[in-house]
Amino acid sequence: MKVYFKDGNVATKNLTPGISVYGEELIQEDEEYRLWNPRRSKLAAALLNGLENLELGETSKVLYLGASTGTTVSHISDIVTDGRIYAVEFSPTTAKKLVQLSRQRLNIAPILGDATKPKGYLNIVEKSDLVYCDVAQPTQTELFMRNMNLFSKNNGVGLLMIKARSIDVVQKPKKIFKEQEKKLKEKGFKIIEKVKLEPYEKDHIALLVEKNF
Repeated sequence: MKVYFKDGNVATKNLTPGISVYGEELIQEDEEYRLWNPRRSKLAAALLNGLENLELGETSKVLYLGASTGTTVSHISDIVTDGRIYAVEFSPTTAKKLVQLSRQRLNIAPILGDATKPKGYLNIVEKSDLVYCDVAQPTQTELFMRNMNLFSKNNGVGLLMIKARSIDVVQKPKKIFKEQEKKLKEKGFKIIEKVKLEPYEKDHIALLVEKNF
């Protein structure tokens, strides 16, 4: 996966040179790179905290659930230059910003949709190399598995960003994480890697999984 580490930072090569997406710093070396802010992107936080088994190539297909305004989507767009990112966002207001981003970055396909009802975009999304889920709600693990079952390639992987406080505000995060891991394993998913996101995000963990069935 083409990401670049320097001086404690992570960056991606800018697909649209000269254009900053969310105010991130652009740095010039032989080519232009965008610094990837780990406090604005959970994937950047996971990478800086040691996530190492996620492979994305130039032609990879990605289903991104909970795309928001496209901060992380834009960096994945830098990586999968000739691939496609199906960016699902529930909020019409937020999705407008995704549409604007997709006009500059042609490998982004914005979808106004509900990640809990994946059949609503079943005829739009291709089988994906990565299903990425950052939807902060109590059923996030269940909706992630549903989308994995429908859209993941046989050799594809999923990356689930679990926010403990969105699942239960009372239980300890460690217990919540274990419960979500158990749900995944019971449904036939294998956890390849897990990375906590502190200090960038409190009470979050990234789970990289694959289908084991």
